[in-house]
Amino acid sequence: MSSFRIRATRERVTLPNGRVAELDIVHHPGAAAVVPFTSESDVLLIRQYRHAAGGSILEVPAGKLDPGDTPEICAARELEEEGGYRAGRLEKLGWIFTTPGFTDEIIHLFAAFDLERIATRHEDDEVIELVHTSLAEALDWIWRGQLTDAKSAMALLHAARFVGRLS
Repeated sequence: MSSFRIRATRERVTLPNGRVAELDIVHHPGAAAVVPFTSESDVLLIRQYRHAAGGSILEVPAGKLDPGDTPEICAARELEEEGGYRAGRLEKLGWIFTTPGFTDEIIHLFAAFDLERIATRHEDDEVIELVHTSLAEALDWIWRGQLTDAKSAMALLHAARFVGRLS
């Protein structure tokens, strides 16, 4: 199991308007999230227990970058560990800031294709259920407020555009 390395600092900064402010910043090593396509129109989501969210939420497989990781290595590892699939092909979709008001965390977004089923390798603190669904239904869950994880929503929207389901 890898350690989670975040660091919080208070920084004195000069803002673009010339004012000086003290800001609390959480420094994060970055992360990767991946939308696994199990067929042309179907995706794999996970329902994961998140204590901070008060229960289980729908997500795409994701995790933080370990020292020396590229975003691609991280995405492939998380897909294998959490989803139980090895990607034959990973496509970079873009990246997002998670909450730039207080952290520098960037999450790199990917889509995975040509999947091979393997055993999951959940970590001790992970309670995960695999959820196979259509991309259309996953998008509908976003619009209905049933999939509220921002990284997952953005990854699914980018993936839908990548495969021609959104313009």
